[in-house]
Amino acid sequence: MTEGSIRRRIIGFAVPVFVGYLFQQLYNTADSLIVGNYLGENALAAVSANGAFIFLFIGFFMGFSTGAGVVIARHIGAGDGAQTRLAVHTAVAMGLAFSALASVLGVAISPAVLRWMGTPEEVFGESCKYLRVYFAGAAGPVMYNMFVGILQASGDSRHPLLYLVISSLVNVALDMLFVGALGMGVEGAALATVISQLLSMALAGARLMRLNGDIRVSPRQVRFDRANLKAIVQNGLPTALQASVIDLSNVLIQSYINSFGNLAMAGIGASTKLEGFAFLPITAFSMAITTFVSQNMGARRYDRVRQGIRFGVGCAVATIEALGVALFLLAPALIGLFNRNPQVVAFGMGRARVCALFYCLVGFSHVASAVMRGLGKPMTPMLIMLTCWCAVRIAVLFTLGQLLHDIRLAYWIYPFTWTLSSAVYAVLLRRMHMDRLAGATV
Repeated sequence: MTEGSIRRRIIGFAVPVFVGYLFQQLYNTADSLIVGNYLGENALAAVSANGAFIFLFIGFFMGFSTGAGVVIARHIGAGDGAQTRLAVHTAVAMGLAFSALASVLGVAISPAVLRWMGTPEEVFGESCKYLRVYFAGAAGPVMYNMFVGILQASGDSRHPLLYLVISSLVNVALDMLFVGALGMGVEGAALATVISQLLSMALAGARLMRLNGDIRVSPRQVRFDRANLKAIVQNGLPTALQASVIDLSNVLIQSYINSFGNLAMAGIGASTKLEGFAFLPITAFSMAITTFVSQNMGARRYDRVRQGIRFGVGCAVATIEALGVALFLLAPALIGLFNRNPQVVAFGMGRARVCALFYCLVGFSHVASAVMRGLGKPMTPMLIMLTCWCAVRIAVLFTLGQLLHDIRLAYWIYPFTWTLSSAVYAVLLRRMHMDRLAGATV
């Protein structure tokens, strides 16, 4: 990342990440497609309603993989092999601890959280079954993301792509077997997801243990190094909290959606699945930008940092807006793939038609956040997202939401808060002196 064409380095890193997450999104969507068509609206609602809580819970732990990637990339950029090895094994030790914690807590608190979210009785049982099976295998997504954070910090985004392709195909096959052929219900969909995630974790871990370089993982050396643990926490905790507070607001919005019944849950859940595809380029560019900026900051190549930021932001925003326009136009047909009930389609189309044309704003916010993390300033995006995407959303729900019971509030709250965060990021990035990045404060 510190040498050669900036555009080729960023795109060459981002494209495999994008394709990999495309396959991951495909198998997540396959759960909903198969459940919605084989098991009906209630089962689709049960699976859809769990997404916000899963992202809230697992996303917190996975946020530390971003922090680990930043620290490891800095060591690699500085050419410090000893610290790279210590950081890698500290990251793995942290991932193992988080995996155990996520499984125990997730299984234990799932029923209480579903009650708190106001999940309708007709889907409560199925939702609880899905969550408990999913969290029993929480080591899959937590450790996979930690392993991938290490690989991507070294500039390797191709092997994670391969592992996601394999696990995605396995997940779809198991969905068809467990749900379609064996009639296992939502537990079958959850089990298919768990098995495929554990497979991708095993493949990524095996790759790290076979390598000969500084990022090679040796089980005997997995332990915490105090200095690197502190650095990972300093970089990862704000990212984890940022993801969590955003997902917390989404849980509250999901609770509001639940009050409109299972058809609204199913339709809006289908819409968010489609939205996940549009957000994939942002995920890819965000990872590429964070790694690019981190390595070049470690190498003190501030000229490359400045040029990379400009290219990454522009390319990401243009790409996601084009996808937003496509979703706006194709929303009825795409949502109908999940379930043909006219009310389900109407709810899903309503949300898609409101949000899709504003995707450029969420794209800009995510990439700007990635820039801040790469610069070693993770507190800045955390505070922005905490304010704009959590506090404002909660304030709106507990004020206007109490006075106006209208599903359109759950649609418009997203573009409104995306606009706020984009405005703040635009001001901050404009104020930054890119020729003095080493000492810039935001």
